[in-house]
Amino acid sequence: MQHGKYRFIVGFLAAPLALYALFVIWPFVQSIYYSFTDWTGLSPDFAMVGFDNYTRMLDDGTFWKSLQHSLLFALLLPVVVLGLALFFAFMLNVGGRGRKGVAVTGVRGSSFYKIVYFFPQVLSIAIVALLFQFAYNPNSGAVNSALGALGVDARPEWLGDPKLALWCVMAVLVWSTTGFFVVLFSAGMASIPKDFYEAALLDGANRVTTFFRITLPLLWDTVQSGWVYMGILALGAESFAVVQIMTVGPGGPAESTNVLTLLVYQKAFRDGQAAYATTIGVALLVVTLAFAALVMRLGRRERLEY
Repeated sequence: MQHGKYRFIVGFLAAPLALYALFVIWPFVQSIYYSFTDWTGLSPDFAMVGFDNYTRMLDDGTFWKSLQHSLLFALLLPVVVLGLALFFAFMLNVGGRGRKGVAVTGVRGSSFYKIVYFFPQVLSIAIVALLFQFAYNPNSGAVNSALGALGVDARPEWLGDPKLALWCVMAVLVWSTTGFFVVLFSAGMASIPKDFYEAALLDGANRVTTFFRITLPLLWDTVQSGWVYMGILALGAESFAVVQIMTVGPGGPAESTNVLTLLVYQKAFRDGQAAYATTIGVALLVVTLAFAALVMRLGRRERLEY
């Protein structure tokens, strides 16, 4: 009987694991292999060059600047996005005034607010980047127009100023991703029994105390998963799309917004240096895995069940 059970499990998992190995694991193996060659991406002929690409990468100032920006995205964006999402989700589910017969409720119209918060997820990230590119236009954009309506004479070159461009890009990523986590955390909070909150309120706890003593501990597994997911988004396609579409260069001005994913794209498709691009891709893979492992390690705590 046990033998038949294991045979069923192996048979059930064989096809998905084979597809995963073919379309996910094998491309990573190929990338690592090509990083030791001088492949241009166009010619089928290439030669092994050992660690030359890695030596070049370590001496490349553009790589280090792009890595710095990518790490800033991975470390700062999850803090801001998850912090805002937790606040909004808590207010939507627990932060409302008590009503007749119900001690703990969300704000009125919470269902409508969830739709509003989730709306950016309906839009393609390319559309979001284009919309904000127009909004940041220093002459006719919505941001400077709003500042003018408030009586502010300054007309910042939002995407043209090396000191502001990176923060403008990060603001777009915050706007486009917070709503997803609001809905995710709202679903988690909705499953927490209201009895916990009512008992805490009867003991004199305020909203802040109930958040840190009840909501956050019981929601921690979801927060930790969201942290890893948001970090991967910040290191991957989301940051690439926004920087590629919005910024001067792209990646400018003066490489102030360049990130590793954009650098991979530029080296592979603009400069015809596919082998060097895969080398940077391997470095990005190591950074992503290290980030995920660090978050999982630092966020480890005893699992709470209810």
